Amino acid sequence: MGKIAFVFSGQGDQYPGMGKDLYEQYASAKSVFEQCDRLRPGTSRQCFAGSEAELKETKNTQPCLFSVEFAAAKVLCELGIKPDAVAGFSLGEVVAATFAGLVDPEIGFRLVCRRGELMQEAAEKHETSMAAVVKLTNEQVEKLCSHYAQVYPVNFNCPGQVSVAGLTEEMAAFAMDVKEAGGKAIPLKVKGAFHSPFMAEAATVFADELSKVAFKKNDVTLYSNMTAEPYGDNAAELLSKQICNPVHWESLIRYMIASGVDTFIEIGPGKTLTNMIGKIDSAVKRYTVSDLSAILSEVKPC
Repeated sequence: MGKIAFVFSGQGDQYPGMGKDLYEQYASAKSVFEQCDRLRPGTSRQCFAGSEAELKETKNTQPCLFSVEFAAAKVLCELGIKPDAVAGFSLGEVVAATFAGLVDPEIGFRLVCRRGELMQEAAEKHETSMAAVVKLTNEQVEKLCSHYAQVYPVNFNCPGQVSVAGLTEEMAAFAMDVKEAGGKAIPLKVKGAFHSPFMAEAATVFADELSKVAFKKNDVTLYSNMTAEPYGDNAAELLSKQICNPVHWESLIRYMIASGVDTFIEIGPGKTLTNMIGKIDSAVKRYTVSDLSAILSEVKPC
């Protein structure tokens, strides 16, 4: 058997009630939620009973997803499933970095709370939105974006899927261009043009926050959204710049597979990353946290 990777999901898969089953069944998960509640009162309530609209607010989404994902990862470790490598999509990269040991959980959670606040503040300054463009090549999407002043390709997810962010007033026309080219633009459940120049101010302020953090050496190999390669000693730079730069997810996954990873476990409330990885390489094994029984029976514990 090859290497195991935990991949932590980003915004978009959140839903009311997420994480409640983990909280109720596992002491390790309950401990994570309780710590998050001490640092940010009401986090568990938002996860378990918050409305879809409440969870869609970036300042809420990010800390809530952190708590669910970190709790799920701890449960897997408790059950003997530990990764050889980790990565996270956008927000998930902060969770992955925390899990990998770059920072203590309390610092990681505080950072993700601040990140969510800054990105929401940046998003509220402009009417922006995001969409996943499917059925077109990366090059086709990049060419269509170049026809607009403020529409950007921001997430290179998998073959035939690129997320785009931009001014809402331009996105409608862009979607029509996509349709005419034979593709489809699917609106995403986020509020803001993430990983685009609209997030530059948030990235700058977050960089200042990160400059105050004493990063430690990671315990497992951690991959970067921005470079698609393992982290070096530049964690603050990578975590700040990824806010306003594209996520190279397909390249990242291909790098992990080339390094020996053949089993991916998605850590999060959905299966978005699992689906993407299947389109990148259908031969690798893919699981979500909801597949816990399958993971325990098919993945060799460490």
